[in-house]
Amino acid sequence: MGAVDAILKALLPVTRGIDAVNTWLGKRLAWLILLAVIVSAANATVRKIFDTSSNSWLELQWVLFSIVFLLCSPWTLLANEHIRIDIINNLLSKRVRDGIDVVGHAFFLLPLTVVMIITSIPFFYRSVSINEQSGNAGGLPQWPAKSLIMIGFALLFIQGLSELIKRISIMRGLIQDPHAAKVSPLEAEVEKIVQAVEKN
Repeated sequence: MGAVDAILKALLPVTRGIDAVNTWLGKRLAWLILLAVIVSAANATVRKIFDTSSNSWLELQWVLFSIVFLLCSPWTLLANEHIRIDIINNLLSKRVRDGIDVVGHAFFLLPLTVVMIITSIPFFYRSVSINEQSGNAGGLPQWPAKSLIMIGFALLFIQGLSELIKRISIMRGLIQDPHAAKVSPLEAEVEKIVQAVEKN
């Protein structure tokens, strides 16, 4: 076993810990979509019935959606549910797809997350230092929402590292691809249509 394989094997337990944390967070924070729907429905109902409302309720919906969008993105990456062109992707060999993932993670995803983290820290710090408030009457403080950019991209960076380590390990035959046997939603839908046609 080479030095690279030894390093990868030593890092794989770390990736399992990262995956567990982001899965735990994602599964729980995804429920905030339901809370955002409830807040939206309650706000609309109160506005129609009592002809009153508050910008804080509207902004709360935005914050809840931002939490889900930013803090659940690492879970999306882990579950291999991020956007890609499946029709083209499925025409490529497994080795080529793995290579594209490695290049994409190493040269696009990780550098982007580093840039976003570096630029979002002063963005957040300035907001906290002046206790920035919403420009809308009765709105919410702005710094909690701005912290989500920093936190979300930090989590995505860590998950990106985990995915890079796992993808290289898969290419070197150290672990099995957890997504290899997974059927894509498109393939599942096509299979359902074929089965329905065959029954008729």
